[in-house]
Amino acid sequence: MPREVVYRVDSRCELLAYLVSQHPTRSRKHAKDLLRFGAVTVRGKTNVRHDTRLEPGDVVSVAVQDNRRVGKVDLHELKIIHLDADVVVAEKPAGLLSMGSVAEKQKTAHRILNEYLKALVGSETQQAFIVHRLDRETSGLIIFARSKAIQAALQKDWKNVTKKYLAVVEGVPADAHGTLTDHLLEDASMTVRRVKQGGELAITHYEVRDTFGDKALIEMTLETGRKHQIRVQFAGLGHPIAGDGKYGARTDPANRLALHACALSFRHFVSGAIMEFRSALPRRLQALCAGRRTPRDKAL
Repeated sequence: MPREVVYRVDSRCELLAYLVSQHPTRSRKHAKDLLRFGAVTVRGKTNVRHDTRLEPGDVVSVAVQDNRRVGKVDLHELKIIHLDADVVVAEKPAGLLSMGSVAEKQKTAHRILNEYLKALVGSETQQAFIVHRLDRETSGLIIFARSKAIQAALQKDWKNVTKKYLAVVEGVPADAHGTLTDHLLEDASMTVRRVKQGGELAITHYEVRDTFGDKALIEMTLETGRKHQIRVQFAGLGHPIAGDGKYGARTDPANRLALHACALSFRHFVSGAIMEFRSALPRRLQALCAGRRTPRDKAL
């Protein structure tokens, strides 16, 4: 049975190019066939040509067949938030590695996504390319590229990708907002520490969004993206993230690291559209914050 997929146009373009860009398996011939058989609707009209000009805000609907093979892939709680011919945005659960390690090569977000794409496209050559990583214990939004060219472009422009996190920390910072600037260095035990000289520059902007008892909900915006950056910097501030025993936390009220990648924003390198994604706090962290008394942002 066919199902309808609805797209909202972000920038000016022609219909044929737009149809090809919005689906990883759609060729120009396939897109033309969709138009020829009346499977595409633009602004409520089905009699549309390949060169129809699209404007920002236009709604494009496409009647497509379900791909049943994809349903057989176990995503292990990894959620596909956005997928097009160039990028994939997924929501990673806590406890799942972003990429393979010496100890674990099979059950990783990267491996799971590769299997999903192979099933979706029906080709063993399909793969995702790693752009960045989240710690195993961290949940939230993560980007993968669909080609080496897009991978390189995203990594080169990484400073212009907006990356926001939410965390529950022990204690309440004296300043309601601020910027943490440190140099970080990973030692032989794979522990990251702050150093006065050398290392890599790490910059994190933060704002206290809520306080409840002896803990606080903090929103962080990363200017840089270093390994364990948030965890080390807030431990150095005297407010380690709840559940982070590696960096000095004394409590583990959610039975997990209380850190979540909640927002990503970047300019699509092919369409030019601004892509914005948000991810709500997982239920365990919502429950941890349920007793808050002085909310600073009721939307959280």
